[in-house]
Amino acid sequence: MKAHVMVVDDEVEFVDVLAERLEARDFVVYKAYSGDQALKELETHKVDVIILDVVMPGKSGIETLHEIKHKQPLVEVIMLTGHATVETAIEGMKLGAYDYLMKPTETLDLVQKINGAVARKRDHEERIRKAEIDGIVKRRGW
Repeated sequence: MKAHVMVVDDEVEFVDVLAERLEARDFVVYKAYSGDQALKELETHKVDVIILDVVMPGKSGIETLHEIKHKQPLVEVIMLTGHATVETAIEGMKLGAYDYLMKPTETLDLVQKINGAVARKRDHEERIRKAEIDGIVKRRGW
């Protein structure tokens, strides 16, 4: 099953190039150029992992992360920025970011992070399914 990834950054060329690189590695990729656009895309696309820039005009990456986790808590988010501060990294991790990487990052490093995030998301989904099945079995007395 292919992983579905969204790349969110206000730098159009960066998004387009990264999307091409990820598609070449067999990911399904959605693109968004702002936090608001990313949130709209989440309404219509199933996404496993979001690669999210921290510093964007309008809604910041941290604000976008907060809304993503509120709407779809199982979606994993990798924060990506060229303007990292320790405080921002800590805030992102507290809000549920899977990891935090500096730009520029090697594509292979990013792919490893994406694969780890996808594995964690799928593990959480499987645990939820198992708990739901166990609950049905108990209610029915099987």
